[in-house]
Amino acid sequence: MTHAVLTPRLTLADVSRIGDGLDRPESVHVNAEGSIIVSHRARGVSRIAPDGSVSTHGPEPAIANGAELVPNGIAPQADGSTLIANIGEGGGIWRLTTGDLLECVLEQVDGVPLAAANFVMTDEQGRTWVTVSTVQQPRFNAYSDKVADGLIVLIVNGKAMILADNICFANECRLTPDGAGLVVSETFSRRITRFDLSPSGLTNRRTLVQFGRGDFPDGIRFDRSGHLWVTCIVSNRLWRIAPDGAMELILQDYDAALVERVETALAQGQMGREHFYDTGESSLGNIASVTFSKDESRAYLGSLCGTSILSIPVPQGEHA
Repeated sequence: MTHAVLTPRLTLADVSRIGDGLDRPESVHVNAEGSIIVSHRARGVSRIAPDGSVSTHGPEPAIANGAELVPNGIAPQADGSTLIANIGEGGGIWRLTTGDLLECVLEQVDGVPLAAANFVMTDEQGRTWVTVSTVQQPRFNAYSDKVADGLIVLIVNGKAMILADNICFANECRLTPDGAGLVVSETFSRRITRFDLSPSGLTNRRTLVQFGRGDFPDGIRFDRSGHLWVTCIVSNRLWRIAPDGAMELILQDYDAALVERVETALAQGQMGREHFYDTGESSLGNIASVTFSKDESRAYLGSLCGTSILSIPVPQGEHA
């Protein structure tokens, strides 16, 4: 990494917690009314009202293609339903209706099963973007920097197409603020990759950010000023990356022993599910997503292992 400020802007004393009793709140969103919507394992979603009360929605238990639903990315829709990327064994993109029913939206594209659907979002043009971390089953076989079979899928007017492949564990993706590009987390290669977006698809692939030891990028989101925020599991770091590429560390709860265990397992080809659900001495729960309050005065962090959403103030300006 270059041009990186390594002293965190915030400390753990700046972190507060919202809601309680959440189960794998990997994806976090704020709706127009100010409620927070998060993914909830084996159900669908939980909603945290402004007063902090929590309600959980979806079948109990939720079954998708004969297996437990494991919601990863979620995308609340204007009609009150929620699209869910199911990273569980059943895979696919699902819709949780306002009546708490699960409906299958997409199971495969061009004959390729969406076995480990990681992320889903709907953009301002009504297009739906999906990432598939790997076509391996189980997905844990792709916990490697030597496997690159992730996909980016676009759904337009009900038609799905694969726009990019050969991605090293595709995680969250976002359109750039000007709409001219798309960025995606390649978790196990520790990088953010950028594509140009044109009528012909995704082109001109290149590395936007390369992270170092222990930083496995997961959730990404642009703020209004064009900075890209990145949550890193394992290192439990939150980065803010300026349009010029300068990197600023916002928050961390870094456990060196945990990082050593994970990096050793990765180097030996022995990394498994247990390494993402090992939080070590960190209190952040392997932070996995980020969103903002409507005025962007606060950021909210989802995680793989937490039972609450983390809330932090958004630092103004940059380090001197």
